[in-house]
Amino acid sequence: MNAINIISGISMLGVFIGSAALIIILSVFNGFEKVILNLYSNFTPEIKVETRFGKTFNPNTAYFNELKKDPKIFSYTEVLQEKALIKYGNKNFIGTIKGVSDDFLKNRKLDSTIEDGSFTLKAEGQNYAVIGGTIAGTLSVNINDEQTPLQVYAPNRNNMGGTNPLNEFIVRDIMPSGVFSIQQDFDDIMVTPMAFTRDLLDQPTNVSSIEINYKNLQDVDAAQQAIIDHIGKNFTVKNRIQQNTELYKTLNYERWFIFMILVFVLIIAIFNIIGSLTMLVIDKRKDIAILSSLGASKKLIQGIFFFEGMMISVIGCVTGIVVGLIFCLLQQHYGFVKMGGQMEVIDAYPVQIRVSDFGLVFLTVGIIAVIASGISARLSIKGLDEIKHDL
Repeated sequence: MNAINIISGISMLGVFIGSAALIIILSVFNGFEKVILNLYSNFTPEIKVETRFGKTFNPNTAYFNELKKDPKIFSYTEVLQEKALIKYGNKNFIGTIKGVSDDFLKNRKLDSTIEDGSFTLKAEGQNYAVIGGTIAGTLSVNINDEQTPLQVYAPNRNNMGGTNPLNEFIVRDIMPSGVFSIQQDFDDIMVTPMAFTRDLLDQPTNVSSIEINYKNLQDVDAAQQAIIDHIGKNFTVKNRIQQNTELYKTLNYERWFIFMILVFVLIIAIFNIIGSLTMLVIDKRKDIAILSSLGASKKLIQGIFFFEGMMISVIGCVTGIVVGLIFCLLQQHYGFVKMGGQMEVIDAYPVQIRVSDFGLVFLTVGIIAVIASGISARLSIKGLDEIKHDL
């Protein structure tokens, strides 16, 4: 009897640990997802308009001019973007030049991305560039050196050929004002004022894209569809998920992989219940026969063992969920579990609690527990006639 109680306790402890681990790890993963998406949102607008054909388009149309005046829009940024050769001292780097209009600086989160210097594009009538961490590291850029500018080379579209190869490029100098760091996809970008980029690329009118952010818009999908309905088939209109499709897919895949791994651990823990209940059935064979002789139906006997299996699972699950919730709340407020390395964005493991995770964990444990308890309950009446005959 002691062995049965010990095995049942171990089964309950396994369900408790598995449930708590599911809640904690899913909440931490939600926190990481939120941090990553917030970092991407610094450079990813809510709505992005691009042309389907070619690289650039003319934004000076009746609809775009009307859209720019929409009172719901917080920032309407025209962007001219192209690959270019960046030179600093004796080092070269092929990066992306991103020329932006003034509305780009309305983003309040830009300063949080700065590692060195400031996010300044214009000061005292002079243009400045803010460069990504990859560019700064590769070129060994010194922000405090006011004597060495960045040299940017772009193909000269008006060059008709000649003996001087330097005429094939337009070269412009610009001083760096700051270094930002977000993620590898963005850290090879140099952000410059639109006027500088237009001069460099010899593109006086066209833009590569229009980036739109709204003031307090709840339904971005409706705003996106409204633009699509008016803009025609020559343009693509993307929300944040569509702009970063691979990122969102990766986050979802990782989330479900983690969930499935922990579910396998739970399955092992819960199926220990079959072992403990099977031993209990063997120990209670005489009691089962007596109950049957007194008129207890097979359904009633099955229900007793099924209820015990469910009780072990539910108690372990609910206790684990409560402990996991308490741990997440403490981590959310105090951040006592720190990250292993030195991180500039976060120093403790981030946590975001979602009610749907609690329902998912409880439902998962419930389904596995029903299967395990059902198997044990069926064993309780197996060979019942032989047991009664022996007695």
